Amino acid sequence: MFEENPRRCFIFDILIDRTPSEWLEVALADFDTFLIDHAACERKASALAMSFVVKYPDRLALLEPMISLAKEELSHFHEVFKVVRSRGLRLQPDEKDEYVRGILKFVRHGREDHFLDRLLAASVIEARGCERFMMIGDNHPDEKMRAWYKRLGKEELGHYKVFINIARQYFSGEEIDKRFQEFVVHESEVMLRQPFRPRVH
Repeated sequence: MFEENPRRCFIFDILIDRTPSEWLEVALADFDTFLIDHAACERKASALAMSFVVKYPDRLALLEPMISLAKEELSHFHEVFKVVRSRGLRLQPDEKDEYVRGILKFVRHGREDHFLDRLLAASVIEARGCERFMMIGDNHPDEKMRAWYKRLGKEELGHYKVFINIARQYFSGEEIDKRFQEFVVHESEVMLRQPFRPRVH
């Protein structure tokens, strides 16, 4: 039986539903595939952060945090790439991420609404990734891999806050809180619809 570590419960102040344990069983059973997808997610997260810089150069409060986030995500990608290579694996072409696509369908149109929703979408995606890394960190059979994923999980926890903190520079707390609660409800519905696969999402 897999461990549900009570020390990790702070993430559930953010997310409505836990990831089902069946996902963890699938991820650990085909961990090589999971690692390849993990690498892709870190690379895409770095690119997303830089896309905010490119799309919103007039939003000065986001530039430094997004550049720093892009660098940290790229560093994580490099770490995962080294593990992938050490196991004799190769990176694969990107596949469509139905979880992320489902989250982004909730993003509204209109410049300000779109800006806020993109920040909140990124935030809940980061929170889910954090939860799943912590699950790996609590349950992987290899001690070094557990320690590595626990560290990554702690670092990913800070990432969801980056997007919220940027939103606070441009929107009221009431507006952010209301929309964020709508997002976490939607995220839970999308997450629970996904088949169990050896992927981060």
